Amino acid sequence: MSKTVDFIFDFASPNAYLVHKIVPEIEARTGASFNYIPCLLGGIFKATGNQAPMIAFGDIKNKPEYEALEMQRFIARHNLTDFKMNPHFPVISLMLVRGALVAERDGYLMKYIDAMVDAMWEQGLKLDDPEVLHKAYADAGFDADKIMTDMSDDAIKAKLMENTNAAVARGAFGIPTFFVGDEIFFGKERLGQVEDMLA
Repeated sequence: MSKTVDFIFDFASPNAYLVHKIVPEIEARTGASFNYIPCLLGGIFKATGNQAPMIAFGDIKNKPEYEALEMQRFIARHNLTDFKMNPHFPVISLMLVRGALVAERDGYLMKYIDAMVDAMWEQGLKLDDPEVLHKAYADAGFDADKIMTDMSDDAIKAKLMENTNAAVARGAFGIPTFFVGDEIFFGKERLGQVEDMLA
């Protein structure tokens, strides 16, 4: 019987990008499928009192350096050499995530995610600038005008709030978060545990 992993996802997280790039490997090994649930990381932080690691741990001696080392190890292990830290980080992801919900509604969510994670974490684009975002959509072959218009629909806004609130209600406090049934796992470092649960 096929299993599903709910992946609480936002483009704002570099770790979500890193996980996204190795999801196909995990799906191939386990026979499971990852169900991406677009949420707003800022909304999760606000609801839970959490902060971005660079803020929460920025003043702790040696911890930021260790976090950077751990990220580099992950990148090297999985040969994710196209990754680069976005020079505009942190990029406000509200438009991007609303656009993802438009793409989900219209049937091309994974193509959208593939294109936009690359624009964010490989090309280093400032995707909270509407003009830059519009061009990124067009360059990816999407109907840029339609996405930019539809992301302002009340139903899309409501869906984003619903997804984000539901993730928090399930126990999420950050991204990437994974659910296998009722079991929660946080962070790319827990992917081994996710695979164990799937097995």
